[in-house]
Amino acid sequence: MIKSMRQIVKTVINDKKLNVMEEIFVPIGFFLALFAILYVYWSNRTKERLALIEKGIDAGIFKSTPSKYALLKWGIFLMGAAVGVIAGYILSLVINEVVAYFAMIFLFGGVGLITAYLIIKKLSQKE
Repeated sequence: MIKSMRQIVKTVINDKKLNVMEEIFVPIGFFLALFAILYVYWSNRTKERLALIEKGIDAGIFKSTPSKYALLKWGIFLMGAAVGVIAGYILSLVINEVVAYFAMIFLFGGVGLITAYLIIKKLSQKE
């Protein structure tokens, strides 16, 4: 059956409303969920610390000493991820773009972490 012009216009308007709703509500929902997760995390952490203090236990167990090589690890990991993006672009010319980017970023990010581990292990042995 041939649709009337009014039905076609209604369909186009409804599709645009759906796109606008997706463009507005998805980011708002994302940030609300992120805020809720962070709020629950921080409030529970505070409750745990207060409970430890009430029992007379030192709440300093939550403090960790920063690693000397944390920046080295992050730097090598991010360089690996950057190489993964470049390799993903090259591979996207052959296979599906999304698969290529994710596969290469994870592959080279993992290679970067393994490389960082080996370098840190070697530096720790020298000390």
